[in-house]
Amino acid sequence: MFKKILIANRGEIACRIISTCKKLSIPTVAVYSDADARALHVKLADEAINIGPPPSTESYLSIDKIISACKQTNADAVHPGYGFLSENHLFMSRLEKEDITFIGPSAEPIRVMGDKIESKIFAIDAGVNTVPGYQDIIKTSEEAIEIAKNVGFPVMIKASAGGGGKGMRIAYNEDDIPDAYTSSINEAKSSFGDDRVFIEKFIVKPRHIEIQILADNYGNAIHLGERECSIQRRHQKIIEEAPSSFIDNVTRVKMGEQATSLAKEVNYSSAGTVEFVVDQNQNFFFLEMNTRLQVEHPVTELVTGIDLVEEMIHIANNKKLKIKQNEVKVHGWAFESRLCAESPKKNFLPSAGRLVNIKYPVGDIRVDTGYQSGGEVSIYYDSLLAKIISKGKDRNDALSKMQIALSDVAVEG
Repeated sequence: MFKKILIANRGEIACRIISTCKKLSIPTVAVYSDADARALHVKLADEAINIGPPPSTESYLSIDKIISACKQTNADAVHPGYGFLSENHLFMSRLEKEDITFIGPSAEPIRVMGDKIESKIFAIDAGVNTVPGYQDIIKTSEEAIEIAKNVGFPVMIKASAGGGGKGMRIAYNEDDIPDAYTSSINEAKSSFGDDRVFIEKFIVKPRHIEIQILADNYGNAIHLGERECSIQRRHQKIIEEAPSSFIDNVTRVKMGEQATSLAKEVNYSSAGTVEFVVDQNQNFFFLEMNTRLQVEHPVTELVTGIDLVEEMIHIANNKKLKIKQNEVKVHGWAFESRLCAESPKKNFLPSAGRLVNIKYPVGDIRVDTGYQSGGEVSIYYDSLLAKIISKGKDRNDALSKMQIALSDVAVEG
């Protein structure tokens, strides 16, 4: 087993990873910026290293500082959580040179799946359903109009390096294309430093359903069922559930099989998520693969009884998956609600400041949090405070428990 794991993250996900490491008796190292000196993850870890000023580029996104912290503390493995460096293939390559294990997939699957165009080519090769569209780079708005006519309106113009809803624009007719094309490339360039865009058919009234997979270094890949993530605001998920109430068992099995086929096609190992968009007739199409732990992983953990962080650590430690596909069973239903420091009065803009008092629900509810009373919500990072997760014997039971839990939440600042 690893001697010591450094967590290259902050907030609730850093605390979540520390929890599993404690269960496995693995010492942990927290890293923190000046803004996070008194943060909860710093208190929970066995050791903590300051990695610089508040801006992420000077702290949590600094590969040199993370590697330096590993050397200072003799950490032999890094868990990246989600966001920050979790899908940076250059980070993986650097860790490999320093003989530090990355708890996640290898660099090449991350690179391939991080590119919307290249990932779709792999998906097609793996026999995965893909959204009709034009996969090459589009150079001009005139070219975009011609392609959109062939694909058929409505269409979605998407950034190749995209994520989090950035660089995406819908065009319902020819007149929409020039503005949509220009907005998409501008946002793609400012968000990712990459202005490449392509066009896909826009699925009307889509459902966002994703499959959780686990794969090891020996060619074994399984799926742990689906999560429904259709309730979103500005392309950001806010409520998730497992399983989905929308799809039937036939579709569920097909989606799981295609997700594991894709994992094998790209030689994937670790936890990962294959995201699909599903239309009103349960036709499903590959959207993207997230080569990391998802924010919403707890709902899968509650219905399967499988600790995904623990599995990631074992896989990174070169162990074979102990779970076979026919042993994966889904029991009951789970919901996750994201509790964010945002102002409803200001169109849900992030709201920074001191948490004078924060009260979480107690009882038969899971709370994954990175904040306590007295904590500071910084302007520099994501607004997620905590995740409230309920489990019930069925959907109505889980929903009822969630409603009670949310009414018990109090945040004063």
